[in-house]
Amino acid sequence: MSNDAHDHVERQTDPINHHDLVLHPRDVDFDWDATPLHWLPGEPFATHTFDVLHLLLPELERWFVRTFEQALPLITDDRLREDVRGFIGQEALHAEAHQEVLEHLLAKGLDPTPYTRQSEWIFRRVLGDRPELTAAATHAHLLQRLALIAAFEHFTAFMGHWILSNEDLDEAGADPTMLDLFRWHGAEEVEHRSVAFDLLVHLDPRYRRRISGMLVTAPVLIRLWIRGVRFLMSADPEVDDRVKVRFRDYLVAARKNLLPPPVAFTRSVLRYFLPRYHPTQEGSTQQAVAYLAVSPAARAASH
Repeated sequence: MSNDAHDHVERQTDPINHHDLVLHPRDVDFDWDATPLHWLPGEPFATHTFDVLHLLLPELERWFVRTFEQALPLITDDRLREDVRGFIGQEALHAEAHQEVLEHLLAKGLDPTPYTRQSEWIFRRVLGDRPELTAAATHAHLLQRLALIAAFEHFTAFMGHWILSNEDLDEAGADPTMLDLFRWHGAEEVEHRSVAFDLLVHLDPRYRRRISGMLVTAPVLIRLWIRGVRFLMSADPEVDDRVKVRFRDYLVAARKNLLPPPVAFTRSVLRYFLPRYHPTQEGSTQQAVAYLAVSPAARAASH
């Protein structure tokens, strides 16, 4: 992040009670005209490992919104209901922001459609509504989707905290607009990191329900990410399509701190299995709020 932004974050020392936050969407806007295809210079693999998020998130977060809207009438806690509404507003805007990046990729000669069609099929058909189910089965299907979303939100909070804390991306010359997108999004993920978990526990407090969500989400997400990187590298007009994607490439980028280290990622998954786990143990609300106060896109949206 820029020196001014980093200094502001470091100076933000007043404690912030996470439970006092009022979640609200920020209607941000980004100008992609000056952003190159490889927004991490000389790092197509690291660039596209991030870019998988643009492929997944528009449909994923629209699925979050649809599922949470179905859960709203079941909520009996007034504060949680308001948090869920704030979550819905933020996630809807996240989806639109990443959708615009897909249009940017297409303008740069990389057609994301073959992969995004798969995302649509997963989140609209496989994990979408099941009108043929009985009322009891429909409720169970809703609870299972909420368990999956709680697990997904654990990963987005982990990634949000990682990118907010990472200065090596700036040192590597990352495009400032793309960095602001990921940091704005990551900060809001840290802001609302407990909402999906709290909603799930509110409707189904069983430990096994929560764990079932992670047991499905972690391997599926890893598989989708690997496929996404392979797709982007092969579809990139600036990369030789004979280049093979290897796990070694990820390790090299992680050693440069351009991608989260695998050990940190694995530990984050294991933390979710602790019986007393709560998402407020992940990331820093103070850090997230401090970045949102200096984010160019978030500041522009507030004026």
